Amino acid sequence: MLRAATQLRRGVAAVAAFMAWVAGWNYVACALFITGDIVGRNVFGVSSAATVEVTGYMLACGIAWALAHTLACRAHIRVDVLVTRLPVRLRAPLHFFSLALLALFAAFAAWAGYALFDESALFDAHDNSALRIPMVIPQGIWLAGLVAFLAMTLVLLLESALALVTGQGAQLDRLLGSRTIDDEAEEALEAVAMAREGGSAA
Repeated sequence: MLRAATQLRRGVAAVAAFMAWVAGWNYVACALFITGDIVGRNVFGVSSAATVEVTGYMLACGIAWALAHTLACRAHIRVDVLVTRLPVRLRAPLHFFSLALLALFAAFAAWAGYALFDESALFDAHDNSALRIPMVIPQGIWLAGLVAFLAMTLVLLLESALALVTGQGAQLDRLLGSRTIDDEAEEALEAVAMAREGGSAA
């Protein structure tokens, strides 16, 4: 069962990685949109008249769509000076407890996001910009990111629970523990290897 849970987590993580990739390009598009609007206003005297609203939606959706990948990569900010000094047998259940709390927060965020989306759909809400964008569009994209974040916490919680029950605390620690210098070094070496392979192929 633990192996199946690991495969499930990897599948969700792959989807989360794609969403993070989309979020990254979304920020590039956001920067180009703002630049284009500034140039258009100052040089040609034209504007989209909805730059603030649209870029606000893009920023919010980008953040939401990157949450799951951030968790999967253990790239979120953590303050665990004490936990890292504890033995694995104590660290493992503490990691599980903190993940359970995060899952509760993710569930609340997804529920609140759905309630907002449902209300906008019920009242056919539009924004106040010149484009009159239906609010369900940006809110639906934003909600998808929150749901993906919740899914990531749940599959991690399942795998962690199975690892804890089967006495594999070390695996749970590797899964949920803070990133170490060794982790950073390994990623840097992998990036260098990929760059070399790309250069050789070119």
